[in-house]
Amino acid sequence: MLVIWLQGIWLPLHGYSFESTPLWSGIYMLPMMGGFFIMGPLCGKLSDKHGARFFATGGMVISIIGFLLLNTLPVNFGYAGFFVILLLLGIGMGMFAAPNTSAIMNSVPAAERGVCSGMRATFQNTGAALSMAIYFTILIIGLASSLPATLNDSLTKAGVPTPIAQQISNMPPTAALFTAFLGYDPMGSLISPEVMSSLPDSTQKTLMSNSFFPNAIAPAVMSSLHIAFYISAALSAIAAIASFMRGKRYVHEEIVD
Repeated sequence: MLVIWLQGIWLPLHGYSFESTPLWSGIYMLPMMGGFFIMGPLCGKLSDKHGARFFATGGMVISIIGFLLLNTLPVNFGYAGFFVILLLLGIGMGMFAAPNTSAIMNSVPAAERGVCSGMRATFQNTGAALSMAIYFTILIIGLASSLPATLNDSLTKAGVPTPIAQQISNMPPTAALFTAFLGYDPMGSLISPEVMSSLPDSTQKTLMSNSFFPNAIAPAVMSSLHIAFYISAALSAIAAIASFMRGKRYVHEEIVD
């Protein structure tokens, strides 16, 4: 969801071409990876001595704060605040991942850790796939309900004839979303060269600017992203409660004859 925000809205508004947004969105997301890579091994080592409850619960609490802070950012945010939030989310996820995995593996006999690891990975991958399906569904539903009206209004104000504006605004919301996501200029893909050449030069310049499409889709995209962030905060709260209830450090003791 954050990559879509960066590629479809924020980076174009800051002068990046659509062709370069996939690269730069990955670069701007590095603080999250940095926080995860630092805290994951550190908290994993500490949890071996002190147990996973404090680290896993604290990590989810930090994640809750990060998701709620994302909802306070405007569409065209300053990167310093975004950097701090990404770092918080990376730290929170890093504090949770390694201690949680260690606690799971320590709770079963050594002979069953292979099966346990497979089940843990299965649940994790299933959750990741399910979350993507849920979040993209929320995003598509939000775009389908509000994008046609906002895009039609933006095109009409830019000087596009009403019939053409209505035709473009009725496109599938996935076309607008994934055109930007794949690094293509959406307006250049949605408006045929014949139609574009028939428009006044000022209108063409407006439509092909980096700011037109992001400003047109921003209200529809942000309403869906806010829902996704609140859901993420709620799921993190459930994880925090479950982690707190896990008890103190526990290692399965083997009985050796």
